[in-house]
Amino acid sequence: MKEYTSDKIRNVCLMGHGGSGKTTLAEAIMFNTGVLDRFGKVADGTTICDYDPEEIKRKISISTALAPCEWKDTKINLIDTPGYFDFVGEVKQGIRVADSALILVSGKSGVAVGTEKSWDYAQQQKIPVMFVVTKIDEENADFFGVLDKMKDVFGKSVIPIQLPIMENGKFTGYVDMIDLKAKKFEKDKLVDIPVPANLSDKVKEIKDLIAEAVAETDEDLMNKFFDGEDFTHDEILKGLKKGISDASITPVFCSSAINNLGIQYIMDSIVNYMPSPVDKEVIKAKNTNDQEIELKVDPASSLSVFVFKTIADPFVGKISMLRVYSGTLKTDSTVYNTGAEKAEKIGQLFVMRGKKHIPVDKLIAGDIGGVAKLQYTNTNDTLCESGKNIILDKIEFPEPAISMAVEPKSKGDEEKISSGLHKLQDEDPTFKVSLNTETHQTIISGIGEQHLDVIVSKLKAKFNVSVDLTNPKIPYRETIRKKVKVEGKHKKQSGGHGQYGHVWIEFEHGDTEDLIFEEKIFGGAVPRQYFPAVEKGLRESILKGVLAGYPVVNLKATLVDGSYHTVDSSEMAFKVAAHLAYKKGLVQANPVLLEPIYHLEVYVPESYMGDIIGDLNKRRGRILGMNPQDKGIQQVVAEVPQAEMFKYATDLRSMTQGRGYFKMWFERYEEAPPPVSAKVIEEAKKNMADSDDFE
Repeated sequence: MKEYTSDKIRNVCLMGHGGSGKTTLAEAIMFNTGVLDRFGKVADGTTICDYDPEEIKRKISISTALAPCEWKDTKINLIDTPGYFDFVGEVKQGIRVADSALILVSGKSGVAVGTEKSWDYAQQQKIPVMFVVTKIDEENADFFGVLDKMKDVFGKSVIPIQLPIMENGKFTGYVDMIDLKAKKFEKDKLVDIPVPANLSDKVKEIKDLIAEAVAETDEDLMNKFFDGEDFTHDEILKGLKKGISDASITPVFCSSAINNLGIQYIMDSIVNYMPSPVDKEVIKAKNTNDQEIELKVDPASSLSVFVFKTIADPFVGKISMLRVYSGTLKTDSTVYNTGAEKAEKIGQLFVMRGKKHIPVDKLIAGDIGGVAKLQYTNTNDTLCESGKNIILDKIEFPEPAISMAVEPKSKGDEEKISSGLHKLQDEDPTFKVSLNTETHQTIISGIGEQHLDVIVSKLKAKFNVSVDLTNPKIPYRETIRKKVKVEGKHKKQSGGHGQYGHVWIEFEHGDTEDLIFEEKIFGGAVPRQYFPAVEKGLRESILKGVLAGYPVVNLKATLVDGSYHTVDSSEMAFKVAAHLAYKKGLVQANPVLLEPIYHLEVYVPESYMGDIIGDLNKRRGRILGMNPQDKGIQQVVAEVPQAEMFKYATDLRSMTQGRGYFKMWFERYEEAPPPVSAKVIEEAKKNMADSDDFE
């Protein structure tokens, strides 16, 4: 691959709903640019971009992949992203380093939730969009029906500049709305034909729409439009480029990638209309003092590099995928990681085409590539020259929405599992690993069930360990409702020194979650030296409640009386006596089970409100309020027991066709209803050990 200047680079993110044909389009572009001499297929697992074993097995894209190619003296960096929401983190990574987006829409299924989300992500990044209606020669495909829906959803900026010519359900050619010429596919070439009679009205209608849209991009063009003059070919091209750049025009194309039809026209349009990195004259960043700075997109300017993705390769080691925003990054150079505050040695740079690494000496401003084995660098880090302290905007990843507990299939694998999971966490910012010290479970959290299923498969494939996933244990609590006074007496005589500890303790509900210990001893009934032992015995005891073995909270214990023996009393004896009083007292003090209650905020289109509220009621949720948001979205605020929220992410996605999302965090503990309490206690008793800590 030859060297290109920054103005000859196009960074294009392929986006769309799952199954819309992104990977197949990338494959067609690779074929047309001579990268491939034969067409790979997703179904066969032979495409450039879906190279991961999990992708081949599942026949879907899981990771963001790069596919650079050359066309019309331009380098096109295609960034192929997954279409399924479980892998939204990968989409966020891809769109972050793109200068434009190509959103694919199936001619059969039309505008789907993935289409809408792709549009939203592109709007958030403020990058221009081109739509491609794919699979138009498949049965029941309807280009114009899909076009109408796109206009309804995305607005009047949506204008086709390519119309399909269909004959007996087959995609046989297209009308180029810029040149107003009809083209027919004949083997490997295009042949000019008259515009089909059945399209003449559409052509006139859309020609007028294009003229109007172009006119709005420039004052002189607007005057010419009102004077009734036709635009020249160059004026249309100039107006389209400006309109696409400022999002007043969103062009629509048509294609059948699997048959390699209409692809070259799309490639030409990427080169002609999509912005290069230099079209964004300056990049806004910050320094370590949080002051805003501007970077010039120029190979000769100061270096700034953003790491947007990390790959844990079992053979190569850690691979950092990066984009150079300014300056030039060179092989065998030294850079500074602003976040880690460490110098990094850059080894051999490469551009990635799927799993293939193509070595390069340098990457200039605007280009995308990779480097292996950086010691301190992770996703979202900025690399720059020492002393410059540049920080580029970080990717905001969604928080995990589902958590499961990991159980090893084989004993002795715990360490390998932990190491593997943490390496996968480094690779995927939407995946989290934690150890619940209370339940002694390793918890993994991700975007959805499919996401965690892929993690488990990768754990097996990359690190050769197998695990099962189960629902995490609920961290219940116990407390008391009644005040009681009880005796605890520990007395043993076995020759020589015996053991003697004797206490009277009042137990009642306390104001704080932690144990409140007080003493009201008169006359030295229990010497002061044994008070800490009594408290220690109680603190160890509250780790295990009398109902189901869960920790006890909001307990106040007051030592009010007791007795001692001058020879046989000891700290251990009083510690045991306190434990005996605890066991007896809590049983008498009307113990209750507490369950964790979570604060929940659900965001859904208004049409799904009834289903959402009905579902929350079934989950024992309490609706606290409903608040309208932007774009017809409603916020539902509720409190729901944690025990009812397993796999809510999956259920919500199903209820809302993927359009709903939620935030959830721990709020407080409250008393569990009797049926819930009885079930938890019954299960706990089956599992509780027979032995006791002090017996």
